[in-house]
Amino acid sequence: MHGPASPGWLLVVLCAATGAYCLLRMRSGVEEQRRTAGGEALMGFGMAVMAVPAAVAAPPSWTWPAYAAVFGAAALRALWAARTDPHHLHHLVGSLAMVYMAGVMVTSPGHHGHGGSGAPLATGLLLLYFAGYVLRSGVRLLPLATVAVGGGTRNLGWGDRPELARACRLSMGIAMLAMLVTL
Repeated sequence: MHGPASPGWLLVVLCAATGAYCLLRMRSGVEEQRRTAGGEALMGFGMAVMAVPAAVAAPPSWTWPAYAAVFGAAALRALWAARTDPHHLHHLVGSLAMVYMAGVMVTSPGHHGHGGSGAPLATGLLLLYFAGYVLRSGVRLLPLATVAVGGGTRNLGWGDRPELARACRLSMGIAMLAMLVTL
């Protein structure tokens, strides 16, 4: 992504840590956690790689079309999964945002924004969506230490903590906002 190196590296660390936690969630005993964790891990690691400051590691020309292909496939998977679980609609929007950002990188490598014409409509709509998502996720962030299981409760492991999953989604939403702002 374009922009100063320090915030770029902070985004890399945030997104990589989020992706790593999502991988941990894939080992969860709670089916809901496992179901969404893989797509969220892909998004976290993809955002981490995309956020590496271009001045430090200029990606080869094939990188952005490859991103578009990987996240285009993720968007199709999310669209298919959204038939039965509406949560995947957010994954669809996130994957399409990654395809969009990769497309911008293909058409304007080394460019630091869209010039004097202002942000295009797609960027504005994505910014509004992710700003709303971040605000909604922040409000829903409540600590839950136990979950009802078969008439009783049990303590949750690190991979099964819904509030940590929400915090990861919140951090990815904030990172997506930061990445979109730099377009």
